[in-house]
Amino acid sequence: MALWRAYQRALAAHPWKVQVLTAGSLMGLGDIISQQLVERRGLQEHQRGRTLTMMSLGCGFVGPVVGGWYKVLDRFIPGTTKVDALKKMMLDQGGFAPCFLGCFLPLVGALNGLSAKDNWAKLQQDYPDALITNYYLWPAVQLANFYLVPLHYREDPASTTLVSIPPGLRL
Repeated sequence: MALWRAYQRALAAHPWKVQVLTAGSLMGLGDIISQQLVERRGLQEHQRGRTLTMMSLGCGFVGPVVGGWYKVLDRFIPGTTKVDALKKMMLDQGGFAPCFLGCFLPLVGALNGLSAKDNWAKLQQDYPDALITNYYLWPAVQLANFYLVPLHYREDPASTTLVSIPPGLRL
């Protein structure tokens, strides 16, 4: 409980910094879970650089972009009723998610050293599956998020992007 209270105090004092660091931490944790529990790499084969890349993406891209989006969305659709949450989810998944993935996937490709041509080809190959995979899980999660979680606690967890990435995509 003391850790939670410290987090709340930090969030109240420095909301943007805390949300960005939270996004980076969650993306790093998500990658660790992916490598250890899904891919079963073991500690010897763990790709630390990949985890650091995911943390950097969380702090430098996901946290600021998603945090800003949530603020815009709450200004555009104020309120926390079920109907408001449904409207927010529809805008989030119908407008933001496709754009976000269209930016996130090439950013990952660039960080992996892909040329612009190869990155474009990879985006064309991976984007449809990533978006379809996104729609299996995230509309329900975001509906709950917009209905139950106050704006200052909302994060688009690392798993938003990790779960949306097709299994064959190299990070």
